[in-house]
Amino acid sequence: MSLPHAILTALLEKPSSGLELTRRFDRSIGYFWSATHQQIYRELGKLEREGLIRALPTETPARGQKKEYEVLSGGRAELARWTATPQDPRPLRDPLPLRLRSAAVVGTEGIAEDLSRHLALHREQLATYQDIEKRDFPPEKNSEADRLQHAVLRAGIDLERFWVDWLERTLTELD
Repeated sequence: MSLPHAILTALLEKPSSGLELTRRFDRSIGYFWSATHQQIYRELGKLEREGLIRALPTETPARGQKKEYEVLSGGRAELARWTATPQDPRPLRDPLPLRLRSAAVVGTEGIAEDLSRHLALHREQLATYQDIEKRDFPPEKNSEADRLQHAVLRAGIDLERFWVDWLERTLTELD
């Protein structure tokens, strides 16, 4: 996934300013695709120059006033093209398994404590995702769009369950 496509997706869901996008990234897309405030603003400028989005007209233009952006037809077409393009899975690039492999060579000092810290963080993230699922996906919310968004959330839940299970097992094996 790329940041421009994440921004196009978010703007198609709801026209927003850069600040609003940053907040929305923190609450949703940011769980699986993070971006800083500066990256979002830089990408908004690129997308606007490429004619994929535009700043909505304001009634009283003023310097420093926040711009709200919407996706143009070219942006929608680009997102549809990208969505339909097959992509191969990418390998997980988390440093924790590499650190364990390195610990096997240089020693395990501090590893158990850090694994415990990771376990607590993944349990917390799992609880957050489960709370979001209860709040945002009741059984009656069953449109195709809802099912796709729920599938993304379930992927996050399943990934956090994997990490919790793996970390618990690894910590047990280290004892």
